[in-house]
Amino acid sequence: MNFDQFGFKNPIRAAIEDAGYAIPTPIQRQAIPVILQGRDIVGLAPTGTGKTAAFVLPILQRLGGAVPKKPRVLILEPTRELAEQVHRAIVSLSGTDRVRSVSIYGGVKIHSQLTALRKGVEIVVACPGRLLDHVQSGSMDISSVETFVLDEADRMCDMGFLPDIRRILACLPEKRQTLFFSATMPGDIRRLASGILNDPVDVQSGNMAPVETVSHALYPTSEGLKIKLLVTLLEKHTEGRVLVFTRTKHRTSRLAASLKKEGFRVSSLQGDMSQNHRQASIEGFRTGEYDILVATDIAARGIDILEITHVINYDMPDTADAYTHRIGRTGRAKRAGEAHTFIVGKDELLVFQIEKSLGKRIERCQLPGLEVPHFRPAALPLNAQPMRRRFRLSVAGKKRRIRAQRCP
Repeated sequence: MNFDQFGFKNPIRAAIEDAGYAIPTPIQRQAIPVILQGRDIVGLAPTGTGKTAAFVLPILQRLGGAVPKKPRVLILEPTRELAEQVHRAIVSLSGTDRVRSVSIYGGVKIHSQLTALRKGVEIVVACPGRLLDHVQSGSMDISSVETFVLDEADRMCDMGFLPDIRRILACLPEKRQTLFFSATMPGDIRRLASGILNDPVDVQSGNMAPVETVSHALYPTSEGLKIKLLVTLLEKHTEGRVLVFTRTKHRTSRLAASLKKEGFRVSSLQGDMSQNHRQASIEGFRTGEYDILVATDIAARGIDILEITHVINYDMPDTADAYTHRIGRTGRAKRAGEAHTFIVGKDELLVFQIEKSLGKRIERCQLPGLEVPHFRPAALPLNAQPMRRRFRLSVAGKKRRIRAQRCP
């Protein structure tokens, strides 16, 4: 099975070949025919499964003719990085057709966006806030949109964009094709989908656990040992790119500065940086100028770099879903990847939830000289040592607590 089965136009077929795509991924096989038919869709897929091409390719196939005064396609993304990433995919996959697309987001001067809109565009890839600025000022009219894509819907709601999304929906025509994509489907997301979709087709690629090409390891440690543990791991993994996640903006900057003093080629990515600085960090990481990128969760869904071989959770994320999205930055396109996570005592409950979503236990590892006294060592590759544990769940009244017991 290859992309020829979809009957794409020659420029698109050539672009697919140039991009190195050979066999459609499961989400692409399911979604592309449905979108070409003009049906609404609910697409559920883990990160790194080819979701962007699954909606971009059929959208490009259906475009053609003179450039309209009003955009025909609106794609909504939660972050600037994702908006720019999807815009680049559109430009690349349209090939010689040179479909007019513009990315719309805040943090940059509005002049270039206004110029592109005045010339006419077929596709707008936007973040909610800046899009509403354009709509309310009259510089953009989305009343003729034929296809609306709500991408990363769960992340949109996590970031508080639901009111903005409802305002945008009120400006769209009722008769349209709506493509709804999300990595998870909690209750509020499902209610949103049911309110905006017309007889949708559900497509799903795999389960919502992280991709199978990623291996996982947990490192019980303390806050005081984290930096030494990180430096030791980085010295072991000298090939590929390493993405390090931290909990806060200030922690990101401080950790990047500390690693730079240790001689690593490192940059950082966090929300207080200007858009130009953020883009420079990502491009430097992409091209190999930097081997390590230290980031907050803003990067969890905004980076698509095949060369990322390791994701290190310096700080645990807030939820099991966030863990999935973080480590989805490695092991992409069926490549092998590794996820290393530092845990302290308070993280055990979340560890239990992550293991439940994975359907398996994750090995606990310790490195020589960085052991935590209450963890029992045993042999493991790369000089890491696991501690075998089992979890016992007990219920007392309305309280649930997780107790970890050593195996005999």
